[in-house]
Amino acid sequence: MAETAEDIETRNVAAVEASFNAWADGTGSPYDLLAEDATWTITGNSLASKTYNGREAFMSEVIRPFVGRMSVGLKPVIREMYADGDTVIVFFDAAGTARDGQPYENTYAWFLELDNGRIVRASAFFDSIAFNDLWERVAPVQTK
Repeated sequence: MAETAEDIETRNVAAVEASFNAWADGTGSPYDLLAEDATWTITGNSLASKTYNGREAFMSEVIRPFVGRMSVGLKPVIREMYADGDTVIVFFDAAGTARDGQPYENTYAWFLELDNGRIVRASAFFDSIAFNDLWERVAPVQTK
C-alpha cells in the first residue's frame, strides 16, 4: 500500500516534535535531522541572515557560535505545529541564559522541508534585534 500525503505529514510532524522534545530535554535537537546537503536560510536583517549551504556551514557559522554564547542553553516551547506535504512549520518560543548572565528569549517560526525524515531545506524567522544584541554583546567560547 502506497504511503499517503497524510502519512508523510504525520511522520514528519512526529520526527520534528520528537527532535524538539529532545532539545527541551537536553538530549538532542532538530539539527540532528539536518541532511548533510541541507540549506538553511535565516531571513530578515540579523547579523546571521543569509542562506547556509550544507549542514556543517550552518552548524559552524551559527549554531556552535550561538551555543558558545550561552551558559544555559535554549529550551524551546512549541506554540503551534503545522504540516503541509513535506513541510512542517514550527512556531515556538525559546529561552536561555547568555554567558554574561543575561536572559535570551526569542520567538521563532521555522519552515522545515523534509525528505525521508531529514531536513533538506529550512527558512527561519525570529526577532533579529534580540539575536543581534546577544551576537554583539557576548563573545562565544569554543564548543564541540
